[in-house]
Amino acid sequence: MNENVVLITGALTGIGRATAVAFAKEGARIVVSGRHDKEGLEMAAELRALGAEAEFVRADVRREPDIQDLVDHTVKRFGRLDVAVNAAGTEGKPGPITEQSVESYATTFDTNVLGTLLSLKHEMRVMSRQHRGSIINVSSALGKVGFAGASIYTASKHAVEGLTKSAALEGSQFGVRVNVVAPGPVETGMLNRFAGTAENKAGLLAGIPMKRVGDPEEIANTIVFLTSEKASFITGASLSVDGGMVAQ
Repeated sequence: MNENVVLITGALTGIGRATAVAFAKEGARIVVSGRHDKEGLEMAAELRALGAEAEFVRADVRREPDIQDLVDHTVKRFGRLDVAVNAAGTEGKPGPITEQSVESYATTFDTNVLGTLLSLKHEMRVMSRQHRGSIINVSSALGKVGFAGASIYTASKHAVEGLTKSAALEGSQFGVRVNVVAPGPVETGMLNRFAGTAENKAGLLAGIPMKRVGDPEEIANTIVFLTSEKASFITGASLSVDGGMVAQ
């Protein structure tokens, strides 16, 4: 039985949602977060139906007061914070660099980078006092390589990788582990929005050695493992879960 207190941002869709379900099945106590009340309340009810103690707290990762309140609410509700999964993210506006704008940069970086930074700041504020905890940031295979037509998204995920390594070095003195999971193409709404067409999606998959997309549950299972005591000597690591994409 996993009795950890788990906080998940971006928990209402895709990888974040699958991660919440995976922790619920193990019996964790969970706070899920996102920007949509109806979906969030439904998600919490679904997790409780699986036997987990769970609740939803509305928060926008781009707003520091929201994140501070989210973390504080979690600690007030359950007494501590054992695991945090920072899964909130956006694909931004795909397209060549010549078509990008200040607005597209800000939209992507505010969620993917600032949101991760603020989450780390307040999660580590609590965990460092506890002298224990595990944080997972969700990056991307594109946090390791370049990708034509996704320059801003790619840059934002490179930044998440750097934030993770720096936070891991700071957290190690307090017994806090910080790692990053870097998925390749995963069957989510984000992938379909990014690809745009079935032809583009097929082209993406052609470049994956395993010749298929990942399943959100495969990423979730990796996250659960990395936060467990079975991974107790792993920190500052970036684990690719991408069907061999970046091994080429």
